[in-house]
Amino acid sequence: MPPPKDVVKIAIQMVGAIPQLIELQQTKPLASVLKDVCDAWSLPNAECYALQYVDGRQTYITESNRGEIKNGSILRLTTSPDQEAERLYSGIQSNNLDVKTDSLKKLASLSLDVTFAQEFINRNGLKQIFYIVEEGNDTGEMLAHTLKAFMELMEHDFVSWETLSAAFIKKIVSYVNMNAVDASVQQLSLSILENMVPTSRLLFELVKKEVTLDRLLTHLQVTNAQLQLKAMALLIALLLAATDAERRDMMDYLREKNIRQFIHKNIIHSSEPLGDEMAHYLYVLQSVSLNLCERRMRTSMDPYSQEQRELLQSLRQTAFESESEAPGSNFSTERRRSLCAKEFRKLGFMNNSNPAEDLRRAPPGLLALDNMVYFSRHTPNAYSRFVLENSSREDKHECPFARSSIQLTLILCEILHIGEPCSETAQAFYPMFFGQDRFFEELFCICIQLVNKTWKEMRATQEDFDKVLQVVREQITRTLSLKPTSLELFKTRVNALNYSEILKLRQTERLHQEETLAVPVLELRERLKPELLELIRQQRLLHLCEGTLFRKISSRRRQDKLWYCRLSPNHKVLHYGDVEDGVDSPPIESLPEKIPVADMKMLLMGKECPHTKEKSSGKQNKDVLELAFSIVYDMEEYCLNFIAPTRYEFCLWMDGLNVLLGKEMTSERMQTDLDVLLSMELKLRLLDLENISIPDTPPPVPKPPSNLNFCYDFSHAEQ
Repeated sequence: MPPPKDVVKIAIQMVGAIPQLIELQQTKPLASVLKDVCDAWSLPNAECYALQYVDGRQTYITESNRGEIKNGSILRLTTSPDQEAERLYSGIQSNNLDVKTDSLKKLASLSLDVTFAQEFINRNGLKQIFYIVEEGNDTGEMLAHTLKAFMELMEHDFVSWETLSAAFIKKIVSYVNMNAVDASVQQLSLSILENMVPTSRLLFELVKKEVTLDRLLTHLQVTNAQLQLKAMALLIALLLAATDAERRDMMDYLREKNIRQFIHKNIIHSSEPLGDEMAHYLYVLQSVSLNLCERRMRTSMDPYSQEQRELLQSLRQTAFESESEAPGSNFSTERRRSLCAKEFRKLGFMNNSNPAEDLRRAPPGLLALDNMVYFSRHTPNAYSRFVLENSSREDKHECPFARSSIQLTLILCEILHIGEPCSETAQAFYPMFFGQDRFFEELFCICIQLVNKTWKEMRATQEDFDKVLQVVREQITRTLSLKPTSLELFKTRVNALNYSEILKLRQTERLHQEETLAVPVLELRERLKPELLELIRQQRLLHLCEGTLFRKISSRRRQDKLWYCRLSPNHKVLHYGDVEDGVDSPPIESLPEKIPVADMKMLLMGKECPHTKEKSSGKQNKDVLELAFSIVYDMEEYCLNFIAPTRYEFCLWMDGLNVLLGKEMTSERMQTDLDVLLSMELKLRLLDLENISIPDTPPPVPKPPSNLNFCYDFSHAEQ
């Protein structure tokens, strides 16, 4: 008979004593439980003690979290949080440096626990930490422990960042700006400033003023990868908190300092592998930079703007040395207007009498005009060749430059997600972005010439305009998916992917689709499915056994909090626990928390998850919702909440957990994997039938022969 639900069997340890094995009644007050434990060891003053987990984060047991204790848990009898807080509060004020350093080290460790943190803060412990930082001159180990403790205490959100004193902030800033400081102190100082920046406009302005971009660039150039990462984190925090005008000024300054080339050479192509955190920051930097184009993209052309009209006229003047503007020409106004309209028509504007009308659509708005002007000024030969080559054609096969440029700009904005908010978890950046200044304009220059090339290869007319741009979009997206490291490599690859190559790829995909739609093939697919689905199930469970590193995403920061979860080899228990940064695959023994698979009741995802509902008051980030899932366990009372690092990991975990729950796998990745496996298996099975058409119905079975005398009788041979 199973034990009652409100009773758990646990072990309790104490230094120098024989462990106690007890049955903990969850309905019994914790104070009574502690008294019984202390009485068994003849310890007076039970109120001075508390229970604490032995493994993992060594959390204190309280009435609010005692329900999380599982059968087989090992606890430790230790000093109560209030007593420990009092002891450490006195210890960090000691005149003995060894005692003070040890107390600060212990404080940094215990501050992870919310119960202890509250007790310490209630004793005005933060004030003492401020005093140590503001008045102290130490820049070594003791200061590192102090800052670490401060970070952990602030993480619990008991105290607002806006309450920090100016003296404390200036001291933290000084550690960032000083050279002769321990690297760990600088890392913690950068993290503190990074957390301050998003909390208020005042703190943002203070940090932006005190920590210059030059100083952050200096930290980015060090060989210490962690210091480099924290400097990048603060830079990104400043960019995200800035106004549009401030962000533009900051990006212009960074461009002057060649930050892109430095990142391309020393971070992307460094000998060390690029971590997930740095990849995310590079994605954000790319997104912020590209989104500087958004204002022009969303602004329609103003036909009364002198500056915009001059830009438009410069396109015509660069392409055609018009007779109407030649020295000494005395054309009438009407004649001059007629010549201009003719030249704008040759440029490919739909409304040649008033070309500004073509640029009234936003997006792409003025961004299309900027791109055309950039192309005409920076590659004048290619521009003139494009325009003159097409304007002189009389066979209706001319490629309209202006119309193509407007549509191409819109396509590039969609592909590069210009105008969309940054994702909190994405890591997909283009390495070539950091290898080139004026990336968007240079990419346009390559792609507009690709439009002309593809137009000629397709022998297109005006009626084929949409078809040509569809092919160009496909050429660009297929090439970008290869992640070329430079624009030159992109140019080479995108030009190699000509129209005939696109047709071949489409033909291959179409033939494959037609093959797989034949009735006998569909029947074969259905027969193969169960075996391949079982293969996918096994792969998903193996992936869960290997485990995944998850991040705890809070409203203020994205880094530092890591935890790992993996399935036991016998598929009966999920093990999880907090890990330090840099640990890729911790052994299963080091993960203290457990959930028996038998206790798992349900799987939630997206908006149904409790950790996404908690944040529903704020601005929901779509990508976090798409990666969130929760395991409901233990009579549907508790949840283990996840935010997957990628969509791929999300799909694998959802499938694996559904397998453990005895349900069908439902992710899009499962369907993709099944299609790939079915395709490979079908190709192998149908290898001998290549170039043989498969009939929709099986051929008729012939009648049996009139006699079976042709059969060989093996019995005679044996004799």
